Amino acid sequence: MSKPIPPSDKTENWPAYNEALKQRGSLTIWFDPDIAWVPPPTGKRGRQPQYSDAAIQTCLTMKVLFGMALRQTTGFVESLLRLVGLDWAVPDFSTLSRRQKALAVTIPYRGSQGP
Repeated sequence: MSKPIPPSDKTENWPAYNEALKQRGSLTIWFDPDIAWVPPPTGKRGRQPQYSDAAIQTCLTMKVLFGMALRQTTGFVESLLRLVGLDWAVPDFSTLSRRQKALAVTIPYRGSQGP
C-alpha cells in the first residue's frame, strides 16, 4: 500500500490567509431607513395593518436564516434595530404567525454586471 501524497500547495501569505478566514465568519445585515416599515392606509373599513409586508418578511427571513422560534426572532430583530439606531416597533410573535399564512413572499433579484 502506498503512502498518501502530501499537498504541494503551501500558504505563504499568512496574514492575508488569516484575514480571509476571519471574513468567512463576518455577518452584515443592512436595514434601509427608507423602507416602508409601517404600511400606508388601505382605505378599507376596519383596523389597518400596523406593519408592512416588508417588515413581516424581514422578520420571517431572519427566523428561517437562523433557525429561531418566533419569540426569539422578535427579540433578535429588536436587538438588530437597536444596534442600527432605528426606532421601529417590531411585530410580536402572534402577528408574525398570523401574517405569514397570507404573505406573498417576493425575493428581488438583481443580476450581476460582470463575473
